[in-house]
Amino acid sequence: MDTREIKKAVEANMPLSSRSFEEFMTIAEEYEVPAGDVFIVKGRREHYEYLVMDGICRSFVLDPDGAPVTIAFFWEHSVLSPYVTRTKKGISTLDFEALTDLKLIRFPEKEFLDFMVDNIEIREWGNEVLKKELAQKVEKEINLATLTARDRLIKFREQFPPFENLIPHPAIASYLGITNVSLSRLRKNTF
Repeated sequence: MDTREIKKAVEANMPLSSRSFEEFMTIAEEYEVPAGDVFIVKGRREHYEYLVMDGICRSFVLDPDGAPVTIAFFWEHSVLSPYVTRTKKGISTLDFEALTDLKLIRFPEKEFLDFMVDNIEIREWGNEVLKKELAQKVEKEINLATLTARDRLIKFREQFPPFENLIPHPAIASYLGITNVSLSRLRKNTF
């Protein structure tokens, strides 16, 4: 495990002292997921928090017709939706899929929660992650309600510049709230 790279990923959210980072590392473990695998499954018990080291994944749900709808994307140095926001009584409420090969650091949520109680820095780091998650969700809701499909695509390109060439377009279309056919048309007419 390259601790310098992990420290960089952790500190992309908020800096931690060496002592707090060392404490964090005592529960961290590497976890790899091949592209296409669903590694957190809705309806199954889940016990971990996750930090993306490399690759791209998404959270999604199935609509009433069984089609996947992308909720959020996660990439290098981002934290997956915190455990408290993606589980109910320890059961996952979302699916998470690796869109590319994925390298993660995962740590047991119970031990992380204990660290948050005992260590103010780790607590503040966890709270910062929660605030970012909330801000991103609110921004997406506002964009879906107020922007045209074309403007949502432009905003997506600004937020996630390389994604259009790296991940399946149906995942992008569902994130934008449009069909894959509509995305294809918009891509031809939006530069």
